[in-house]
Amino acid sequence: MSKIDAPTGSLPVPARRGRPPKTRAEGTGDTRESILDAAEDLFSKHGFYGVTIREVAREAGVDTALVHYYFGAKRGLFDAVFLRRAAIWNDERVDAINRYAREQGAAMTLEGLLEAFLRPPFQWSLKGGPGWKHYSALVAQTNANPTFGGETMARYYDPAIRRLIELIKQVLPDARDVDLYWAYHMLSGALTLTLGETGRLDRLSGGLCLSGDLETASDYMVRFAAAGFRACCPSGPAT
Repeated sequence: MSKIDAPTGSLPVPARRGRPPKTRAEGTGDTRESILDAAEDLFSKHGFYGVTIREVAREAGVDTALVHYYFGAKRGLFDAVFLRRAAIWNDERVDAINRYAREQGAAMTLEGLLEAFLRPPFQWSLKGGPGWKHYSALVAQTNANPTFGGETMARYYDPAIRRLIELIKQVLPDARDVDLYWAYHMLSGALTLTLGETGRLDRLSGGLCLSGDLETASDYMVRFAAAGFRACCPSGPAT
């Protein structure tokens, strides 16, 4: 299986997670984006409850009043951070699987469909710069947050996921809905943990595998997920 291709558009070279050089944002046309960048960085490292508006303002180089002016309370800021890149991920994922389905028709495979769906998040994390590293870590945290994670993920990601499941049903026509949703749940956890690049795999394998090797991870993910869907959705009449 070929490595996952880059997303549409020209992207910079792969970058490690980290904060870009801080500049004074107040008084520039990029104030809102600077606040979002600072908040994304801090939320990705400390979580929603570990960050204050004052800390975001200090990191962005602006007054706290400007943060409240643009985003209101902290939850409004968090939602704006989450939505900014979620829209890119989801639009590209839906476009990719729809295009794949159109081009392949009856020849569509589970591996091809999953590769198209997984390509955007892996490639943006690989080549999109530090902000996308922060965002991937933030999604991993949010997906595992029992307080508001489920609601947040559902709000921003469910439409794209439901489209994927619709297409998987064409490949696995006998699959039951309950099996498809459980299979996707397992993929979701594996995907966000992998994109979080926590270093857990490095330690567990004694350095044999590297959590930052997302090219290799994406290849494994497609094969792992396809096998998982087939195992969870045995052939036979749907009930």
